[in-house]
Amino acid sequence: MKGVILHGGHGTRLRPLTHTGPKQLLPIANKPMSQYCVETLVEAGITEIAFIIGGTGSNKVKEYYGNGEKYGANFSYIQQDYPKGIAHAISLCKNFIGNEKFVVFLGDNIIQRSIGEYIFNFEKSNAEASLLLCEVTNPSQFGIAEIKDKKIIKITEKPKNPPTNLAVTGIYFLTPHIFSVIEKLKPSWRNELEIADALQMLVEDDKEIIFEKITEFWKDTGTPNDIIEANRILLNNMPTEFNGEKEPGVSIEGKVIVGKGTIIKNGVKIVGPTIIGKNCLIEENTNIGENTSIGDESKIISANISNSIIMSNCTIEGELTVRDSIIASNSKIQQKQNGKSEKFLLGEGTQISI
Repeated sequence: MKGVILHGGHGTRLRPLTHTGPKQLLPIANKPMSQYCVETLVEAGITEIAFIIGGTGSNKVKEYYGNGEKYGANFSYIQQDYPKGIAHAISLCKNFIGNEKFVVFLGDNIIQRSIGEYIFNFEKSNAEASLLLCEVTNPSQFGIAEIKDKKIIKITEKPKNPPTNLAVTGIYFLTPHIFSVIEKLKPSWRNELEIADALQMLVEDDKEIIFEKITEFWKDTGTPNDIIEANRILLNNMPTEFNGEKEPGVSIEGKVIVGKGTIIKNGVKIVGPTIIGKNCLIEENTNIGENTSIGDESKIISANISNSIIMSNCTIEGELTVRDSIIASNSKIQQKQNGKSEKFLLGEGTQISI
């Protein structure tokens, strides 16, 4: 079985974070979100993987992942000139897939469990598709499956009046038959070829679609709040590991991960779950609270940070409280007035003096 990771799109709901690169490379717990997809596939034994790339900074995907050798896999890259929908992106994989069954991951979907069992069940079945369904609180934001007598009878994309709360996650197990179905699709009102429409055509053609309901953590990271929430959950699932240096007066509570070369100065307080990357400097009088990720090569001086993602090579300086924020790489915030509390959503290379 082969794997496909959809890594295109404009990420408009995440601007300005996506003005300089694809949203799937935004880090969650100090790791690009699409890397969780890669690791899930490789762990399940899928090592032939194609990335569908396009949009702003698509070259960064190739630069980051390379040929796949460091992941024990072989990576290919297929260009999508314009975001014309998930089904269109899948259609571009026809030559890569050949006659094999395959699995598609949306690159901004994260699942915290092995998919090996799902692959096994799909491989031994005669189904043309297998879907992972998850109960959600906002079903109008997803493709929704309606089930009767343990059989999918309808799939609707973002219905105004959802018949169920069973979302079709962005993980699809498919056969090459899907390519002939996609050829019959007409663009939706969004001028895109919708995967929900292709799946519905399978239903109407009386093709077998099997499904599994997942109860483990699954997250579609489409908004800043989604990313911060995913960061919180992933940090809670990570083991404590301290590879840096700390002075005697440092206070650490809870689950904390610290990378090599990081120095934590006297008087710093850290409350986990928190991850601090490599070669960071955490200066005196700094408080780092729960659910915080700080990327490599960053410097935090006298600030209070919690429930936030600070990416690599950032500097935050001054008696500033940062909460519920995402600050992209190479950004700098200097606080010249005391005691302010701020919420930030900063694109790459931003500099702010307050």
